[in-house]
Amino acid sequence: MRAGVAGGVLSTLAVAGASGAAHAAEPVTQTLELPTLTADLAAQVAQSADVTQQAAASYELQAERDAAAAQAAKQAETDLAEAEKKAEEEKKKKEAEEAERKEAAERASRNAERATLSASVDNGSSDNSSDNSGSSVGSSSSTASGSAAAVVSFVQSQVGDAYVSGGTGPNSWDCSGLVQAAFKSVGVDLPRVSQAQSTAGTQVGLGNLQPGDILYWGGAGSAYHVGVYVGDGMFVGAQNSSTGVVKAPLSYDPPSGAVRVL
Repeated sequence: MRAGVAGGVLSTLAVAGASGAAHAAEPVTQTLELPTLTADLAAQVAQSADVTQQAAASYELQAERDAAAAQAAKQAETDLAEAEKKAEEEKKKKEAEEAERKEAAERASRNAERATLSASVDNGSSDNSSDNSGSSVGSSSSTASGSAAAVVSFVQSQVGDAYVSGGTGPNSWDCSGLVQAAFKSVGVDLPRVSQAQSTAGTQVGLGNLQPGDILYWGGAGSAYHVGVYVGDGMFVGAQNSSTGVVKAPLSYDPPSGAVRVL
C-alpha cells in the first residue's frame, strides 16, 4: 500500500513537472490599460484651451492699446507743433499790426510836425525877406524841370522821415544818404559822404542857385553836411535826430556853398 501511495505521488509530481515545463515554454503577454477620457478630463482640456485663447486675446488687445497709445502720442506731437506754428504766426501778425500802427502814429506825428514847420517856414520867409535882401544867398530860378524836378520831388517826399546816422532809407536817412538816393533815382551815382559830394559837380554861387543843386556846409572837399536846394529860397535836408528830414528856408541854416550836378 505504501508502495502504491508512493507511486501515485511520484506520478502526480511527474505530471505537475511536465505541466510546469509546458507552461514555462509559453510566452507571457501583458496588457496595459489606458485611462478612459472621462467627462472631467475633457472639461479640464476645454478650460485650458479657453484660458490659452483668452491669454492670446488679452495680448492682442494690449498690442492694439499700445499701438493706439503710440498713434495718439504721435498725433499729440503733431497737434502741438501745429499749435506752436499757429501761435508763432499769430504773434508775428500782431507784431506786424503793432508796427503798422506805430508807423501810422509816427507818420501822423511827422505830418503834424511838417504842418507846423511849414507854417513857421512861411512866417520865417516873410519875416526874413528884408534880412536877406543884402545877402548873397538867392536864386535865379525857382522852377525845376527834368531830372532836377525828379530830385526835388524825391527829397520833398521824404520830409518828416527820421534822421539816423548812416541811414540810406527808405524811411530814415542821414544827410548824404538822402542826397545820394535822390540823385540815384535819376540815374546819377554820387559819392556816399558829404565831403566827396561837395566837390561832385560844378561849384556855383549861392546867389545863382537852381532847384536840384547840392548845398554843403563847411569847406568844399571837407563839408560836414549837405542838402538839396528845391527853389523859392528853400532847401531839404536830413538835419539831425531831433528834426529829421526838414524843408526850411536857407536862412534857417545858411549853407557855405553849392555844386551843380544836373
